Amino acid sequence: MAHLILASSSPRRQELLLQLGLAFDVHSPDVDESVNEHEQIDHYVSRLAKSKAQAVLSLHPEATIVAADTSLIVADQIIGKPASKQHAFEIWGVLSGRKHEVLTGVCVANANQLLSTVVRTEVEFQALSLKDMEDYWATGEPLGKAGGYAIQGIAAKYVTRINGSYSNVVGLPLHETIQLLDRLDQCS
Repeated sequence: MAHLILASSSPRRQELLLQLGLAFDVHSPDVDESVNEHEQIDHYVSRLAKSKAQAVLSLHPEATIVAADTSLIVADQIIGKPASKQHAFEIWGVLSGRKHEVLTGVCVANANQLLSTVVRTEVEFQALSLKDMEDYWATGEPLGKAGGYAIQGIAAKYVTRINGSYSNVVGLPLHETIQLLDRLDQCS
């Protein structure tokens, strides 16, 4: 495999790739993450992953790029990262006691090819009390995370059920990422 670059500054994505024994560099691109009007979530996460991969590939055309974008959806509403404590509480109010989907768009690219996929995982939260929210906010863990929670951290105690890829909820579906990298290598 060519020189691998992760197009993300996410420590969680870095840890996941390290779990696979892959050697890589990190280059986090500056990409507009605004949702287009009437954009469906699967298109949104796929578009952002591709944009991130292409931005880094333009700077490192000899490399293989891995890029991803993760968002949540509940009741047809895209849920991003909380901008404030109040926003986090609003998000958790929506997630409380119900199911939501976590979608990650993954893109791998080199100078010859770009491959991508979208992975969906269903997550169910227990009903959250105001005390649960206050306590969780106080940990600092929700900052910078889609849906305002980290399933691999303290938030695991609020998750009653998961259906699908656990690593997807963390931020990078490992099985699908490796499959894309293998396909890219075969085509190069």
